[in-house]
Amino acid sequence: MKKLLIIGSVIVLLFAAIIVLTKVSNNSKLAGAEKLYGDKDLKQETIDQLDDKNYQNIMLPDELEKKLKAGEDVNAYFFSPTCVHCKAFTPVLMPIAKKLGVDIAQLNVWEYEDLWNKYHINATPTFIRFEGGKEVKRFEGALPEEDLRTFLNKEVLKK
Repeated sequence: MKKLLIIGSVIVLLFAAIIVLTKVSNNSKLAGAEKLYGDKDLKQETIDQLDDKNYQNIMLPDELEKKLKAGEDVNAYFFSPTCVHCKAFTPVLMPIAKKLGVDIAQLNVWEYEDLWNKYHINATPTFIRFEGGKEVKRFEGALPEEDLRTFLNKEVLKK
């Protein structure tokens, strides 16, 4: 009986330690989250992604709407931190865009679910090119590197 009590206590302590460590890790990541997401309560999948260098150009939906109403050109990349295709494609997209000098605003549809309907997003990832505040081109899914370069050069940079 004593052994069972000791084993049970160890298990409870391990779970408590895991909870504490997760909370400490989340608090550490959330310290910089305000600059990306403002004061929004974030879902765990987004918290896990906060320190990923490929997801540092987050745009909030209100900011996108403001830019579009002002007639600005915007390259909007709609992603979800739960999307395996996004996790594979974003590390390809962002370095290529940076190398070409293309600014891409990242919008998290996991946190802002109304974006799905508002911009007619069928799947993630989705890239939409807006010019003069209007959609002119989009692609859904992950493109091969060469197709991505062609798209950015032709549709965004107009080369």
